[in-house]
Amino acid sequence: MSGEVQKGLEGVVVAESQLSFIDGDEGRLIYRGHDIETLAAEASYEEVLYLLWHGSLPTADELSAFTATMAEERAVDDEVHSVLADLAAVDESPMAALRTAVSMLSASDPEPDADPEDQTARLRQGRRITAKIPTILAAYQRLRDGEEPLSPREGLSHAANFLYMLTGEEPDEVAEETLDMALILHADHGLNASTFTSMVIASTLADTYSAVAGGVGALSGPLHGGANQDVMETLIEVDRSEKDALQWVRDALDNGRKIPGFGHRVYNVKDPRAVILEEKSRELGDASGEKKWYDHANEIEQYLVEEQNFAEKGLAPNVDFYSGTVYYQLGIPVDMFTPIFAMSRVGGWVAHVLEQLEDNRIMRPRAKYTGEKDAEWVPLGDR
Repeated sequence: MSGEVQKGLEGVVVAESQLSFIDGDEGRLIYRGHDIETLAAEASYEEVLYLLWHGSLPTADELSAFTATMAEERAVDDEVHSVLADLAAVDESPMAALRTAVSMLSASDPEPDADPEDQTARLRQGRRITAKIPTILAAYQRLRDGEEPLSPREGLSHAANFLYMLTGEEPDEVAEETLDMALILHADHGLNASTFTSMVIASTLADTYSAVAGGVGALSGPLHGGANQDVMETLIEVDRSEKDALQWVRDALDNGRKIPGFGHRVYNVKDPRAVILEEKSRELGDASGEKKWYDHANEIEQYLVEEQNFAEKGLAPNVDFYSGTVYYQLGIPVDMFTPIFAMSRVGGWVAHVLEQLEDNRIMRPRAKYTGEKDAEWVPLGDR
């Protein structure tokens, strides 16, 4: 066995998967054979969940039954709301609140003694968690704003229900379609840090709640899930400055600042999800008459790619560069961007947990020991 260390497991193949494929040189993302462009334009998030969890796109009847079951499982217990209120009172971060709430959901699971190797029970657990996360997040934001949480409303899609529970108003068609598309784009992306974390936890036969809570924890780190918030905060800084976007970014580079939203561990070209969200950001700006967020981002991108040669350095825009502008134009608070990422990616976490357990072997990598081997023992009284 080779003793060569691959930092961050870069290039190490640890599993086979039929869920998603990434071509970092061509800028291509596929879910179970379907290009992300087609899914974003034609499918709903519920259809993508079905595709990831069941292996094929649903028929009309299958989708209707699946959507109805998801809707039945959206509500959360009063105990969860109570804890969320306590966390809001001490200004806990939304991702930490979500992590806590996901752990709490296991207490009300109707199948507490399910066999950890029962795939159908695992899927039911994953479906419940996925259905409830939008309810948790919307409730937490309303509690932070001093408002009472709203119950899910019948007849609304996964995306529309979140926006309704967040704002108290049913979203228009544009807002619903935009968030639905964003959820599709973030649903899965190979063995990223949070997905791999969920797989490692599931490989021990821990329950699905533990696996998803671990995924939330991994996604909360700024090197994984926080870049969209960083991008939007940067654009807000640009807007509040007395400079135009081009002058601001020139000065930022001169001062040694890094521009968030550029570069990706896998893509060497522009992230295909960024291409889709860029267009959606432009459309939202055109519809509202407030184009400055798209304009700021686009001007910065053009300058960095064309004049600073970022693309030649493998630093093309990633999905976060435009997702923040989309969420912000939907009226979503900046520190809720990463939780919405989790609201989407839970679909991929559940899918990879199920796939891991089809032929499970507990994850057990090795470390190369670099410490002492013959240290001298010194009695306690002589130290």
